Order: sequence, then structure tokens, then C-alpha cells
Amino acid sequence: PVDDALGLAGLARTIATVVGGFSEALALARGSDLIATVPERYTGKLRQGLFTFALPVKLAELTISLLWHPRLDADPAHRWLRGMVRDVCGGR
Repeated sequence: PVDDALGLAGLARTIATVVGGFSEALALARGSDLIATVPERYTGKLRQGLFTFALPVKLAELTISLLWHPRLDADPAHRWLRGMVRDVCGGR
């Protein structure tokens, strides 16, 4: 989605590497001259000490869905985890 939005604005980026998660991306950026594209909402503390800025384009909203087997509906640990994911994502 980032590259599509940049393309519509006549912009492009050069991708030097791809990593498995936000913390790896930020650690790589911290130790180099690379820029990491990470979501602001979930990386606040990880970005401390780094210069941050908004993307120069607007991105479409991202939908996050929770799916589970019905047998886990009443499981206390699973209910707790679903609640945490809803809270983090601003769900209902």
C-alpha cells in the first residue's frame, strides 16, 4: 500500500531490505542510514531517540480481523487475548 500511494503521488522509494517485524526494522534504522516504514501507533517506545515523520501520502485504512474456533469462546486466556487485541486496535 505504501508503494501504491507513493506511485500515485509521483514518488518512489528504494527498498534496501525487508525484515520480519517492527523492532527489527527500527534496530536496523537505528544502526544505519536507512529509513524504516513502521506504524506510529504500535512503535512509540521503540522509536525513542529516532527522528520520526509522517509519510508524504495518505494510506487506506487497514482492517484487522480476529478469527477463532468456537470451542475457544469461553476459554479465559483466549478471551483475555482477544480483549487485548481489540483494545490495542481500537475495536468495539
